[in-house]
Amino acid sequence: MTTHLAVAGVHAGWVGDYLRDPGGATGVLLAALREWVLVWGPVIVPAVALAATGRVVLRRWRLVRRHRALLADARRITVLAPPSVDPAGGAAVWSNLVGLFRPAWRRWWAGQPHLALEYLFGEHGVTIQFWVPGVIPPSLVERAIEAAWPGSHTRTSPATAPFPGLGSGQRRITVGGQLRLARPESLPIRTAFDADPIRGLLGAPVGLGRNERACVQILARPVTGRRVAHARRAARRVHHGTSRHLGGRLLDLITPGAKASRSGRTTDARRISQDPQLSLEYSAQNKAIVSKQRGSQYETLIRYAVATDLPADTTDEILRQARDTARGRAHALAAAFAAYTDHNHYTRTRLHHPAQTLAQRRIDRGDLLSVPELAALAHLPTDAEIPGVERAGAKAVAPPPGVATPGPQVKPLGQADTGHTRPVGLRVADARHHLHVIGATGSGKSTLLGNLILDDIDAGRGLVLIDPKGDLVTDTLNRIPLSAADRVVLFDADSLHRPPCLNVLEGGETDREVDNLVSVFRRVYSAFWGPRTDDLMRAACLTLRAQDGIPTLADLPTLLTSEAFRSRITTGLADPILTGFWQWYDELTDSSRSQVTSPLMNKLRAFLLRPFVKAAIAGGRSTVDMAQVLNDGGICLVRIPKGSLGEETTRLVGSLVVARTWQATTARARIPQRLRPDASLVIDECHNFLNLPYPMEDMLAEARGFRVGMTLAHQHLGQLPRELKEGISTNARNKIFFSASPEDARELARHTTPRLSEHDLSHLGVYHTATRLVVGGEETEPFTMTTTPLPDPIPGRAREIRAALRARRTADHHGDPGIRVHAAVTRTRSAPTEWRVPPTRPPKTDPRRTRP
Repeated sequence: MTTHLAVAGVHAGWVGDYLRDPGGATGVLLAALREWVLVWGPVIVPAVALAATGRVVLRRWRLVRRHRALLADARRITVLAPPSVDPAGGAAVWSNLVGLFRPAWRRWWAGQPHLALEYLFGEHGVTIQFWVPGVIPPSLVERAIEAAWPGSHTRTSPATAPFPGLGSGQRRITVGGQLRLARPESLPIRTAFDADPIRGLLGAPVGLGRNERACVQILARPVTGRRVAHARRAARRVHHGTSRHLGGRLLDLITPGAKASRSGRTTDARRISQDPQLSLEYSAQNKAIVSKQRGSQYETLIRYAVATDLPADTTDEILRQARDTARGRAHALAAAFAAYTDHNHYTRTRLHHPAQTLAQRRIDRGDLLSVPELAALAHLPTDAEIPGVERAGAKAVAPPPGVATPGPQVKPLGQADTGHTRPVGLRVADARHHLHVIGATGSGKSTLLGNLILDDIDAGRGLVLIDPKGDLVTDTLNRIPLSAADRVVLFDADSLHRPPCLNVLEGGETDREVDNLVSVFRRVYSAFWGPRTDDLMRAACLTLRAQDGIPTLADLPTLLTSEAFRSRITTGLADPILTGFWQWYDELTDSSRSQVTSPLMNKLRAFLLRPFVKAAIAGGRSTVDMAQVLNDGGICLVRIPKGSLGEETTRLVGSLVVARTWQATTARARIPQRLRPDASLVIDECHNFLNLPYPMEDMLAEARGFRVGMTLAHQHLGQLPRELKEGISTNARNKIFFSASPEDARELARHTTPRLSEHDLSHLGVYHTATRLVVGGEETEPFTMTTTPLPDPIPGRAREIRAALRARRTADHHGDPGIRVHAAVTRTRSAPTEWRVPPTRPPKTDPRRTRP
């Protein structure tokens, strides 16, 4: 009670007592305070300590909780630099990422997420990647990167530590550090360079071994509010020459002349004006500070580390050498940032547990940098000559808005590889303008063709596929719905069973079949084909078609070599030109006749000695109607591998199938155009099979009117003759280009420039295409896409389809006694792919009867 009254008395008359007796009044006040501390100190001090400890613990808990939320589902975006990097791209990407800034209430509760750009160095070069926390959609960062650096590619995957896990029986030496601004953060670092400033950084760790790695990590998050205000106060202290810390400012107050002498600065305007050097420094510094604070700000932190993996039983001497080497590399990484020295510069600080710290990617308190400063530190290398940098191939270009997505009456092509990822398709009506596919083996061409084929099968459209390699037909058989087995017609040169028959001399009231057959042989054997051989084959084929029976190509050698057979066939000829030809032929001597027939006979024998060819092309009555295949949704698969038949025989068989398909196509003229169903002719290695007597441009133009879309695929432009190349370039208006050689890219770029250059076409990845489509009859801008993988094969489906075909063939044989060719086939034991086909006998009719 006495103490309280004393204090009250002191408060009541302290001013008057201090004026009368300053020393006595001060002593009384101190005594009263001492009594108050003795009474309340034991209560207040523990309370304050407890409150301070609680505040620290709570803040620590909030920081840990916030960082765990960032680490959950974090992603790593690997960036592949384009061939030419825009120097302004760094500022563009960080300016766009300022949009990740959160509202104030959300920052108070969950904090502001940060990003990390990392340069990872290894034995094979440097990888540039962005670490994106789980609370930020990685697509936002991807779009910002691709917009800032056109042509760059991004690959997103789950985030991992910069250094991989340590293997068993190994130990790791890690040396690292942290870079902080040496002067107040309001002063900027250097941002203007004549050359790329990260050139020294990327070259510092050159020569890393297999077990050596290095990482430079730049953490950044946008800031505003109190953090920026703190930087502005620091800027004012720079001008006033005061210290950044409270203790320093107190010492400045009690130290005479400290304010004027600190760093050579003063607030005396007369001294500034009288000292030109000081005036220029003050003006440049002030301008730099104002310029830095003008735009958006990031709080940043730079860490670096070098790791070396060694066996666990490594000697101490080797460990010491490895540590010294790692320390030297770490110093080189830190020294590379000396290039940014200007009004401010970086200094090295200690970093405990560098590998663990880099893996955590935590940022608590960093240095403030403007967008231009951060862009100078963290960007893609602009020098194309820097070795070891992972670079993108072709630039990614989004499809035009009019390009369709797969659905009814739309064929699937693939997925757009940039922008909003969406499926890409080709309308069936636009597919009538034909599709040109070019790509090297292994680039993904067969996958694209397989998806187009399966879509035609599912939609019930007619299809003819010619495959000179065999894998495409095999992949198709493994995925055909069992309900479509009754529509399949299969020509397989490697099959142990008899194929269907497509008699190239049968059918039609005109002689177009003969023209097609002779033209195919002439074009395939153009280097060894003369007018006499052409005349001989044409006359012989026309003569065989004049008989009442079924003409086959197998009868042609007999006609030329057997006088009795020739006499029976030519006796009743009504055409005087053919009669005159055979009179001339019979008058030749044996040696002269041999000279005339030898060029043709050696080619026919090489062709007909193949059992598959003799059964499929010259086996009697045709069992395949190409018009029915096209009009009724049939599926004709022609598998003729060059390894089984030989190159020339494969070209002949495929060309004859194309000729018969084209004949069925032109026969659609009798059907009204609106009633013509869409059909497809898919030709892989098309340069081998377009040996027809019609100009390619006319053929493609007419096929569009008959609603037959042709898909022409091959490997490179050098395979096409000039006329064929020009015809496909002009009339196959839908273009899909896989990776091309530099020579082809130079020519193909005429279809894709300026959006896709020669470099882009020659650097496309696997299953990556440059595409230009027709939409609504008009050509659109080119774009890039990735092809869709084929669906998984159905186990045993190919066997089921083949069994269904055999069962159907047996039923047809028993139901139609006119098809005698099936019963005449016997397989030999010595050669599993050979058949013994008895020669076709002439019909038992009066040879004098002529064909009506």
